[in-house]
Amino acid sequence: GASDTERNMKIQRSLATRGGTLALLAAFGVGLCGLPAGAQALRVCADPDYLPFSNLAGEGFENEIAAEVASALGTTLEYTWANTRERGFPQFLEDTLKAQECDLVMSIPYGSREASSTQPYYVSSYVFVFKRSMNYALTSMNSPVLSQVKIGYEMGTPVEEGLKMRSLVPGVPGVIPFAVAETSGQSPESMLDALDNEDIDVLITWLPAIGSFLSRHTDLEVVVVPNDRTLGPPEQYSFPMSMGVREGDEALRSRLNDVIAERQSQLTSILTRHGVGLFVPR
Repeated sequence: GASDTERNMKIQRSLATRGGTLALLAAFGVGLCGLPAGAQALRVCADPDYLPFSNLAGEGFENEIAAEVASALGTTLEYTWANTRERGFPQFLEDTLKAQECDLVMSIPYGSREASSTQPYYVSSYVFVFKRSMNYALTSMNSPVLSQVKIGYEMGTPVEEGLKMRSLVPGVPGVIPFAVAETSGQSPESMLDALDNEDIDVLITWLPAIGSFLSRHTDLEVVVVPNDRTLGPPEQYSFPMSMGVREGDEALRSRLNDVIAERQSQLTSILTRHGVGLFVPR
């Protein structure tokens, strides 16, 4: 119920605190390094049609984050547009960032092996989403109700692996995969529409993908999926997210870390405005 959501959906206040602390440290000798006068634009790789993340019109939260970073560095912003969904995100990075077509991607998991990551600038989570009127007792991936309802989930995510560990796999009645992250032109909101249409009872998805659409679906409850260690290896559903640069580009990574420290409150404001839930992992 609502009390569960209030407990689970704690705003990541520590991000703002951490940002303020790092900014204070910067003031004592780790100053913000902008790009040199006359330097080339900040070149960002992004998908031209994948809201709420990015689009050609600059309406996604990653577009706004990129603009804030460019402003902090005192340079202009230039995009290399490429589809992240047709061949998958690793191939997107091969074709853009690693091919030196651009220098930065706005969101990768902290510590990713696919690019060199900055310090995290937000932490978010996978979530359970369902109609509030159903009042499901969902507290973890082990909640018994999951074996009694129709589950929708995103393919190729930690959720898929967690469901398989519990014998909830595609083909089992009531387990319905969505391939939004692999299907060009399909909005993540289609998963919320499936809840509205009662095609599924519970959706399990990455909150940043749907947060900006929740204001149009006011009858839905959102509960964080906690990290779990009750079956097999540890399961992670909350992730710190960073910006990504090419391996070896330490100069840019260092400048970006300074920007994150100095502009954390502005970055958090952008994320919050776009419904990107920010959490303390548990």
